[in-house]
Amino acid sequence: MTDFQKDVALGLMFIIGIFGFISGAFIVSAMIFASAAMFSIMFSNRRIRD
Repeated sequence: MTDFQKDVALGLMFIIGIFGFISGAFIVSAMIFASAAMFSIMFSNRRIRD
């Protein structure tokens, strides 16, 4: 994945989490926010190593 694709995927997860939170799906939105955080940390650690 390119950096642009990673940024787009992270942004989409964040936006989906916001819409899930607004619609009342708190468990789903919490899972999406957690996956976005893990995704972000995973790729930032990979950039530091390179």
